[in-house]
Amino acid sequence: MSRLHHENHLVSRIGWLRAAVLGANDGIVSTASLIVGVASASSESSEILVAGVAGMVAGAMSMAAGEYVSVSSQSDTEQADLARETQELATQPEAEREELARFYVNRGVEIELAERVADQLMKNNALEAHARHELGLSEITTARPVVAALTSALTFAVGAMMPLGMVLVAPSHILVMAVSIASLLFLALLGAVGARAGGANILKATVRVTFWGAFAMALTAGIGALFGSAG
Repeated sequence: MSRLHHENHLVSRIGWLRAAVLGANDGIVSTASLIVGVASASSESSEILVAGVAGMVAGAMSMAAGEYVSVSSQSDTEQADLARETQELATQPEAEREELARFYVNRGVEIELAERVADQLMKNNALEAHARHELGLSEITTARPVVAALTSALTFAVGAMMPLGMVLVAPSHILVMAVSIASLLFLALLGAVGARAGGANILKATVRVTFWGAFAMALTAGIGALFGSAG
């Protein structure tokens, strides 16, 4: 008696994982950079905290809106392609059958077998078959604007809370250093977790995320210090 072989492919996570990693990364980097920049120009903890909270709220809303608009545009394109494919299946079924058969022939399947496979797929669900093989669309990769928007906003807020927490616990005279070091550690952890979830190289992902986070914070700290001294 044969057993079904079930596989959990990592690509099935791509929709939410990309939005989650992007949101959390931006939350940490944007908020930490803002806090470091403001702290370099001002020593008032209340001002720094207000700026950080405002940055967190504005950033989360911006991420949600940006992701929704971007992914909605992708979804509109997918729907337009599916509508055109539906029309072609209705008006040129034989040509679409040959196109599907050619897909398998080009991948090494004998032409007779490829034609039989195309016939079976066309009878079962012609649009799904052409969407998958001709357009590269599947349930895994289909754009989901609402999911992307909510995931990005939520993870941005979670990421932003990490450097914000340091404002509450770190003494003002070491705030810049405390936020910077803690944020780099958070970024390293995020890079490792994201790489682990996506099956990527953990060291490479961690170094990449940490480097660019450090660069952003150093730049904003320098700008903050410049304006602070000028004032």
